[in-house]
Amino acid sequence: MSRYFKVPNTLVLLFSIMVVALILTWIIPAGGFETEINEAGRSVVVPGTYSVNADRTYLSPLALFTVIPRALGDASGIIFFVLIIGGSLAVIRETGAIDAMLGRIITAIGHMPSLLIFFGMFAFAAASATLGMAEEYIPFAIILVGVCAALRMDTVSAIGIMVVGYGIGYGVAIMNPFTLFVAQGVAELQPGSGMEYRAIIALPFLLIGFHHVWSYTRKVQERPESSLVFGINSAQPPAENTLTEMTRTHIAVLVATGAALTGLVLGIALADWYLVELGAMFVGLAIVVGLIARMGTDTIAVVFTRGAAELTGTALLIGFARSIGLLLEDGEVLHTIVNAAATPLSYAGAEFAAVGMLFIQSILNFFIPSGSGQAFVTMPLMAPIGDLVGVTRQVSVLAFQFGDGFMNMIVPTNPVLMGILGLAGIPYDRWFRFIIPLILKLFVAGSLALIIAVWIGYQ
Repeated sequence: MSRYFKVPNTLVLLFSIMVVALILTWIIPAGGFETEINEAGRSVVVPGTYSVNADRTYLSPLALFTVIPRALGDASGIIFFVLIIGGSLAVIRETGAIDAMLGRIITAIGHMPSLLIFFGMFAFAAASATLGMAEEYIPFAIILVGVCAALRMDTVSAIGIMVVGYGIGYGVAIMNPFTLFVAQGVAELQPGSGMEYRAIIALPFLLIGFHHVWSYTRKVQERPESSLVFGINSAQPPAENTLTEMTRTHIAVLVATGAALTGLVLGIALADWYLVELGAMFVGLAIVVGLIARMGTDTIAVVFTRGAAELTGTALLIGFARSIGLLLEDGEVLHTIVNAAATPLSYAGAEFAAVGMLFIQSILNFFIPSGSGQAFVTMPLMAPIGDLVGVTRQVSVLAFQFGDGFMNMIVPTNPVLMGILGLAGIPYDRWFRFIIPLILKLFVAGSLALIIAVWIGYQ
């Protein structure tokens, strides 16, 4: 595929979209809706009030460059929250507690294929749904392949446990700070709100993923030649790997992390915590975890800084993505685009409009695999479209989550997926054959979940 078509770096792609957005401000009629403050205190557009402006302002090409620092400042709250999260998770990873926990789970149930698949998938999904973990899984690819090989499970089954768990975790995103919190912030929703419904639907989605991987595994165990990687040398299990041993320090770190996550849930539900309080909690967690692991204050600072630096690219993506919305707002064409997109969706009814949002988000994930970047590109459009077609903003965010999370398991522009497949030696075309039926199942299940969310007025 890459021989004929190469997707550019996400930052290049976002800047290209900025250029397109600027050109659109020159050729699309400027217009706007009337707005009002709803019961939740949010400014929403009023259906049926769109009108074309009599006068318009044409943006200068220099706006492409001046809008970037403005956008970084406009999104500073979320950008710095992401950097804090990155630093905190780096300190937790440095202790080795996460490696030890996942290793313990793998070895404890490794002799029972069905339990290994379910609980392994559950562990990866839980970490992604709550802490937003993704790249951290890459080192576990080879370890998981080795454990599964002893149970006559091929490489595709092993990687399926990891990637399907990770994708479903991002899809349901109970309180993922990198996708859910960002999207809800753009949609002017309380970060973490609506987690009850997401928690309810998490298990059915996980069971769909489990059934898919387990069905394939049973077929391969019965007929090894039916493996999608049968005869492919690069995809055969490597030599035996060692796992990190669980220590009392690791247990203490995991307890502290669990307590912090519990506090996060309670703070959001009971005290209306927002990014400032959540960021403060993660800073405190990094310090506590570092002291528990006896890392030393200087080491904690260095590791925290390194972890934050690793997400500098993500921070820039957020700023560039926000620039697109600012250009459309400055050119007064954002509402024109919203009106054009909402008109056909409005004829379909709120339920099918929500499904249409899922379809749009799924396509966009191919071009913008960064979840936080995609949130800033799409939510400024999807939130007001939802207002117009009778879809709550929480449902619009849920459509974004499904499109981002589920498609992460199949789009070749996702660096985490391609890194995992590369380590396991699985050709992308073989992986595509394995995962595409599951993507279709999840798309159907996601559509049903969105329709139900519309029926219950999910907030």
